[in-house]
Amino acid sequence: MTRVRLGRGGWVNSIGAPVVRIGAAAMLCAALALSGCASKQPATGAETGAGAGAPGLGEEGAGKSSLQQFQQGTLSPGTGGPLTDIHFDYDEFTIRAQDGEILRTDARWLEQHAANRVQVEGHCDERGSEEYNIALGAKRAQAAKEYLITLGVAGDRVSTISYGKELPLCTEHEESCWAQNRRAHFVVSK
Repeated sequence: MTRVRLGRGGWVNSIGAPVVRIGAAAMLCAALALSGCASKQPATGAETGAGAGAPGLGEEGAGKSSLQQFQQGTLSPGTGGPLTDIHFDYDEFTIRAQDGEILRTDARWLEQHAANRVQVEGHCDERGSEEYNIALGAKRAQAAKEYLITLGVAGDRVSTISYGKELPLCTEHEESCWAQNRRAHFVVSK
């Protein structure tokens, strides 16, 4: 089988079928496997972990990624800490007007808490292939990051990651549910 480069979109084999990109999926599986093996330490009263002690962060969901919340069974809307998620239209990664105001509020919070960093997670609904949704989630996270940078947040304080369709907030097979899953989620840390 001969692999042929197909523009920016990746590779196809000699019969025209796409070559599956397993790198992102393998990394996600490895991260899940390794994190599942970590021993759980009981809380000692002192805060630990990313985002611990960050001003304005409540206990629930503070400084926890969607992956950490999913593993603990606490993944749900509204548990993301001091910054508000934004949402996207189907198959889009452009920032909507109503989400621009949310990002302005998030940028003001980040300006007031200059010691904090933020990781922007890109998420998608269940429709589309795993590879497509990983790429779309990355574009959504990057769009949110670039918008925050235009609002004055230093680029080195913002990182991105894509979870594609792997960590849905809602699992019903309907538009209102899918709309909740098409989001950029913000995880604040020190």
